Amino acid sequence: MAATLELHDDIAVLTLGDDENRFSPGFLDSVGELLDNVESTARGLVTVGSGKFYSNGLDLEWLLANGDKADGYVEQVQELFVRLLTFPLPTVAGVNGHAFGAGAMFALAHDYRVMREDRGYYCFPEVDINIPFTTGMAALIQAKLTPQTALTAMTTGHRYAGPEATEVGLVDAVADETAIVSVALDRLKPLVGKDSNTLGAIKSTMFRSVTDALRQGRTR
Repeated sequence: MAATLELHDDIAVLTLGDDENRFSPGFLDSVGELLDNVESTARGLVTVGSGKFYSNGLDLEWLLANGDKADGYVEQVQELFVRLLTFPLPTVAGVNGHAFGAGAMFALAHDYRVMREDRGYYCFPEVDINIPFTTGMAALIQAKLTPQTALTAMTTGHRYAGPEATEVGLVDAVADETAIVSVALDRLKPLVGKDSNTLGAIKSTMFRSVTDALRQGRTR
């Protein structure tokens, strides 16, 4: 299932898909177009997966087959993180299942996160699959987590279930699988209505060092 969008009153719910929701080039283009729609039609954004996964991040199979396009691909992924970090509407990631690697970073780029309580892991497995973080990816994680949590998450590949993820600040709340979207919507409802230009400018200022790092490229 491709990414889809529906409105709940004036809050957009963007469903990433019902598989691993890896960031293929087509997936990135589709999500980008849907975010354009959200900016013009909604006052808040919830993203969520369907089934076992929120997102497993980079499309490693595509990368292996298209190594000559790796730099441009990673730049596109990092630009998605920039967009979410500075999105001019309040945002919540509904982490319905596994969030790994770049999928976990994508969720971190939202303002808030609600995770399924009983199943699924939040994990940065890069240390175990021999893929160092880019400067921008490291900056994103370190901007959102305490120094000790960032150190543990980034250097051990620890898998955080919902309750532990809440304890260390990876997510803000847990919920039953059937309630993730409703809990995310409830968190957003008091926040909608802020001037979008002002909100976007505040986020851009808050995360300027992170967005600059994300835009430096793949290896710096």
